[in-house]
This record gives sequence, C-alpha cells and structure tokens, in this order.
Amino acid sequence: MAEKILVTGGAGYIGSHCVLELVEAGYVPVVIDNFHNAIRGADALPESLRRVQQIVCQPILFQELDITDGAALQELFSKHHFSAVIHLAGLKAVGESVQKPLEYYRVNLTGTIQLLETMKAHGVRNIVFSSSATVYGDPKYLPLDENHPVGGCTNPYGKSKYFIEEMIRDLCRAEKDWNAVLLRYFNPIGAHESGMIGEDPQGIPNNLMPYVAQVAVGRREFLSVFGNDYKTDDGTGVRDYIHVVDLAKGHIAALKKLKEDCGCKIYNLGTGSGYSVLQMVQAMEKASGREIKYKITGRREGDVASCYADPALAQHELGWKAAFGLDKMCEDLWRWQLQNPTGFSKN
Repeated sequence: MAEKILVTGGAGYIGSHCVLELVEAGYVPVVIDNFHNAIRGADALPESLRRVQQIVCQPILFQELDITDGAALQELFSKHHFSAVIHLAGLKAVGESVQKPLEYYRVNLTGTIQLLETMKAHGVRNIVFSSSATVYGDPKYLPLDENHPVGGCTNPYGKSKYFIEEMIRDLCRAEKDWNAVLLRYFNPIGAHESGMIGEDPQGIPNNLMPYVAQVAVGRREFLSVFGNDYKTDDGTGVRDYIHVVDLAKGHIAALKKLKEDCGCKIYNLGTGSGYSVLQMVQAMEKASGREIKYKITGRREGDVASCYADPALAQHELGWKAAFGLDKMCEDLWRWQLQNPTGFSKN
C-alpha cells in the first residue's frame, strides 16, 4: 500500500510543488494548511491544490488546520497512519519577523513542538524539515557547506529555523528511533512547467523574482534594488537560485534517506552557482522579452553580500542534484506570471 505522508503548509508555493512530486513518486500526501499564504478555491480546497489535482488527475487529501492547534493535530493523527511528515508550515517573511518577533516564535516554535509531540504520541518518528540558508548568517566562507557555523542569524525568522533545527537534533540524540532530514533551502524560484502553480505572494512580494516578474507583467512600475555597493562583481547582492521543482524533488530524496534509519542529517538544497540581482533582472528580461525598470536604493538591513551553496553532500548522500539552469527557472516563472497575472485570485 502507498505510504501516507503528512505535508504541513502544503498549500503554499513550495508545498504545492512537493505535493505534486509526492503523487508522481507514488506517495499519498495528506495536506494541512491554515490559508495564511494560500487562496481558497472551489470544493473547500486551496486553489493551488485544486490545480495540482488537475495536473495529476487524482484527488488530494486536504484539511484546513493550524499546527498550533494541538487537539486538531491529535485528531488528524488518529485518522491517518503516516509513515513520515514533511514540515513546511510556518511564517516566512524576514522583514516581518523583525517587526513581529513574538508572533514568529509563537507560530514557528510552538507549532513545531505541537507537531513533534503529536508525532511522538502516535509513533511517527520520521520528519523532513524545511530549514533555510538563513541559519548560516553572514557567510564566513563561500560556498557554504553544511559544516559552516550556524546560529549567527540576523533576524527572528532565521533564528526560528535555527532553533527548530536544534530542537530536532536534540530529539534525535535523546531518542534513537527518530530520523530527521533538515533541508537548508537557498532561493527557490520558478514554477511548474504547466504554468498552473507557482509563487503567489499575498501583497507586496518579499522575494526578488516574484517582484521582477510582476514588474515585467505590468503589475508594478519598477524594481527597487537594495544596494549596489556590495563587494560583488556588479555591486548587487549575489544569491543561489534553485528551481522549485528541483527543490521539491529534494524532499522525495530526503524521504528515501529516512528509510535508512539515518538519525539526523542536514543537507543544503542549492545549485552551487551565485547570481547577482542585476544578472537576475537580465535573465528575466531575456525570458519575457520585456524591459524591467529598476532603481537603486539603499541597502536593506540584514542582507548579506553573497550567499551560495556547496551542494556536494546532497549529491553524494541523497543522489540529488539540481537539474534546471537559470534560463529554465526564468522561462517557467514567466509562463506562470503570464498565465496568472494576478496569481491564484481571479481579479
């Protein structure tokens, strides 16, 4: 019988792509989400998952649920036998986390504790956690490998990811029957090649590429480039951008790793290549055939000059490697933006 995998926060950008890959890999995903970053569609489903159903031609099991609701989690685990959990749910905006630190710690930390306690009570001991390259803080060296010091985070969002990593590591040390894979994401962009699902920021985008795409499609007048005086080739910030489908496939590889009774393992999910803001603007101009207007403004607090991964460990131990290059990322992002100029909402 196919394994059931609980996906928390599975209606979001990364979650919806993970759900699709899970189905295609033969798993049965059960998705919970509180609609914080999702648009409601028909049949009480998030619109993102309604579209995933159309792509895979089969129903997706979904329940509206907040991970801070312990009683609802207990009830869910009583109904299903999960072989593992992919934990994506949480608040994720760096800037907002600086303004609302307590809310970030409450949702991200308390929610994860509720989830782990519920897993423990129901004998589920396998978890894949969506961590972030923000746990590395300001890089001491590049590319960043998994041995780079962590905890020097510059914002509450990054700190919450770091604290959860430590929580899961401590749990695996104390209770040897737990297995965990902590995936440190770099910068996921792009969309499924169907153009039916993609990143749909609510309000003003926090991340570069959705903003660039919205400028290209005419939703925004120009892009603000935060700083052109960094120690990089063109003075703008350099990041490791990874296609969201590659990232989603990394979660499938992580689930397979859990089968080995692996204890607690940590992997970077990135390409190993860094691109500057202006290089990304040029790549999007090429993909869209449109000019993208931008203005240089001051640096943004907490931003680092350069950040890119050494992904060798994931390739060696998970057999996973990013397959898609920058052109494909931008082409798929542009297709999504063009087909869905206002995202998942109709207006």
